[in-house]
Amino acid sequence: MSELRIRGLQKSFDGHPVLHGIDLSVERGTLLALLGPSGSGKTTLLRLLCGFERADGGSVEIDGRSVVGDNLHVPSEQRRIGYVPQEGALFPHLSVADNIVFGLPRTQRRARHRVAELLELVGLPADFGTRAPQQLSGGQQQRVALARALAPSPTLVMLDEPFSSLDAALRLETRQAVASALAATGATAVLVTHDQSEALSLGHEVAVLWNGRLIQTATPQTLYRLPVTRELASFVGEAVLLPGIVTQDRVSCELGDLPLSTPIGQGAVDVMVRPEQIRLFRDEDRLVNDTRAYDAIVTEVTFQGQDAGVALQMQSGTRTMVRARVPGYLSPQPGERVRLSVDGEVTAYPRA
Repeated sequence: MSELRIRGLQKSFDGHPVLHGIDLSVERGTLLALLGPSGSGKTTLLRLLCGFERADGGSVEIDGRSVVGDNLHVPSEQRRIGYVPQEGALFPHLSVADNIVFGLPRTQRRARHRVAELLELVGLPADFGTRAPQQLSGGQQQRVALARALAPSPTLVMLDEPFSSLDAALRLETRQAVASALAATGATAVLVTHDQSEALSLGHEVAVLWNGRLIQTATPQTLYRLPVTRELASFVGEAVLLPGIVTQDRVSCELGDLPLSTPIGQGAVDVMVRPEQIRLFRDEDRLVNDTRAYDAIVTEVTFQGQDAGVALQMQSGTRTMVRARVPGYLSPQPGERVRLSVDGEVTAYPRA
């Protein structure tokens, strides 16, 4: 597979800028998750890369070959990009096998070139080749769409929110099958999504598009632990934001004197704590009298099976409300008195 290089990519519609000078690199064999809220420009960027739209400025190289540049717009069919749309978009009048080979030369279509191999690659039995798309589940149709995208051995695979129409259980199963297939081929791929958990679980790297600008590209772990803005912190998972004061390499806030993950200038800040960092102690717990723990009352519990979201009101200072996340079997009851402490390092942002 190939590498992708984007430099200064711009696009406007009716005079309204949608993409502002995007710079992005995707190394060979990498699955990049392109994450952003609705209206951030994700779909526009995908359409520019696929050649469905013309860029207003900037350049795109795929495996060292320019496909977008000054007075250059290589047509979609000449870019060797595999494209998986949101709902598979299989041809209902063709069999699964005929769908897979649809984009191949005539001789390979007749020979059903690599159909059994590609079906196995995406986790489907070879005899599915004779079925009609209507006989498959939504997740199976998405796997066939991926097999069709991989059939011509493309230089790059683009996935446009391919799991958004699936129910939760089928979405997880299909994600795993698609990720395994891409890894088995060593494919370079870009997954466009607004689903944070999808981006964090599938992407080797995650690039965040925000109001048409690329604001952070990082590993999933770095993006989650060290988001560059407080807005991004709240978008990529839940975030508890509290006022604090930085002194040297620590920050003081209503949850205690906490270590910082990265250095920041002295003074007033907003402290970001992830809910799962907040530990709850009951009366019977050994550390209930720990001086680093703070009194709180449970005001609400949202039980979600394997875990639970807990809303708490601090019993000191301004009686701030915070949210914790605990294992489901440890969820407390509304009205219960607990003590809180924070595990690990926290991130801080200069106060605006």
